Amino acid sequence: MAQLNFGGVVENVVTRAEYPLTKALETLKDETIAVIGYGVQGPGQSLNLRDNGFNVIVGQRKNSKSWDKAVADGWVEGKTLFDIEEACAKATIIQYLLSDAGQISMWDTVKKHLTPGKALYFSHGFGITYKERTGIIPPADIDVILIAPKGSGTSLRRLFLEGRGLNSSFAIHQDATGRAYDRVISLGIGVGSGYLFETTFQREVYSDLTGERGTLMGAIQGIFAAQYQVLRENGHTPSEAFNETIEELTQSLMPLVGENGMDWMYANCSTTAQRGALDWWKKFRDASLPVFKELYAEVACGNEAQRSIDSNSQPNYREKLNQELKELRDSEMWQAGVTVRSLRPERSK
Repeated sequence: MAQLNFGGVVENVVTRAEYPLTKALETLKDETIAVIGYGVQGPGQSLNLRDNGFNVIVGQRKNSKSWDKAVADGWVEGKTLFDIEEACAKATIIQYLLSDAGQISMWDTVKKHLTPGKALYFSHGFGITYKERTGIIPPADIDVILIAPKGSGTSLRRLFLEGRGLNSSFAIHQDATGRAYDRVISLGIGVGSGYLFETTFQREVYSDLTGERGTLMGAIQGIFAAQYQVLRENGHTPSEAFNETIEELTQSLMPLVGENGMDWMYANCSTTAQRGALDWWKKFRDASLPVFKELYAEVACGNEAQRSIDSNSQPNYREKLNQELKELRDSEMWQAGVTVRSLRPERSK
């Protein structure tokens, strides 16, 4: 394990250079990895593991769209694709990648197969951190580990196919076998991580829930909507408002920020843009800071987790969700986006 120094803050990290794929394969050569769930993270992680040469199977509910997707991705019923319970029985490592609500509902089924020496793997700290609310309490004689890619399963797969990696956090909640570290790092390398940085289940879920509600999704949508509305109210067309609010950010600026940092972006834009950005960023920070503090407090006390559990366990959850998503989809801003995206020039082949 290497250490990185971030301005005096030292973090433990693992790279593929110091823990190569060959070592990961050797570590898990006698293991059977069952990826339970084929929704957000399941496809990317299982396909990357398979392509990297690990012994991996998929467990999914039969007669579901996800089952059909797994078949389309090359998983073979009775050989590498099984119902959830059969996959759990065959596995030495169970990657529990159902949704948080799905993990709660399937826990009694999965728990039966957590025999001594097995490993239970998560990509989200929710179930363990909020165990009083979820009821997910693993037996003491298994390893409980976490690899959390910092992005969607789609991005994990896309970057893997491009020969790159998506950074992931790792955590060990329970080391019953003495092999939890090698197991978790091997799996992190296997699923296609860029580098692995150390965390805990609690820190992972606190940061993840804050990020999803904040700059990753909730806050950014709110900022988009506010700026778009102000531009439209002042006579700008939908195309102009969308391009200035979203298209320029996502297609031009953010890729460069990702490559070089915001400081580089500031240094390489016009002097007018520099002046405005430097004058206004602290105002936006100060305006949003109380909201982020409230958000983090709600995450830490468990209120956000409970709201998620209560909402996602309702029988009409999917119907209500689709209504809320339709409101976003049908808004003028995102309808403008459909048109703008359709006019992007195709890359030359």
